[in-house]
Amino acid sequence: MNVDRVDRAIISELSQDSRLSIRELAGRVHISRTAAHNRVQRLIADGVLSGFAATVDRKALGLHVTAIVIVKVGDVVWSELAQALAELPYVENVQAVSGDIDFVLTVSAPDHERLSEVIMRQIHAMPGVASTRSYVVLDEHPGTAPGVMMDVWPIQTP
Repeated sequence: MNVDRVDRAIISELSQDSRLSIRELAGRVHISRTAAHNRVQRLIADGVLSGFAATVDRKALGLHVTAIVIVKVGDVVWSELAQALAELPYVENVQAVSGDIDFVLTVSAPDHERLSEVIMRQIHAMPGVASTRSYVVLDEHPGTAPGVMMDVWPIQTP
């Protein structure tokens, strides 16, 4: 799939505000509404745009403690363990990684007690989990989403 300058502009705009109407999107990227609609539909069909989501403030939901949890595993089917970890309460994200660790989890909980419950009792109790290390997040600053950095993207060639 070729992603051209206009596609990257569309992706950038939708990355910043996924609630944009086709009319507003077309105006921002300087194309017709029909062209904007067709391009968005193509980007969805090609899997470039895989969903539209809201940004959620954890603290506003009562999730006041976030930790990065490093998980090392033993003899286990990775995909099954990853799915089991992702289904735990308060686990936001599970990433399988290379190097001397196996999974990196983002876990947000209402308080330290519930965070500890998830890590010490639920994650550690899973078959195949050898060890964990936890790092409480003290401050967080969002980076630049892939769609926003459109000027530095190389144009894909088939």
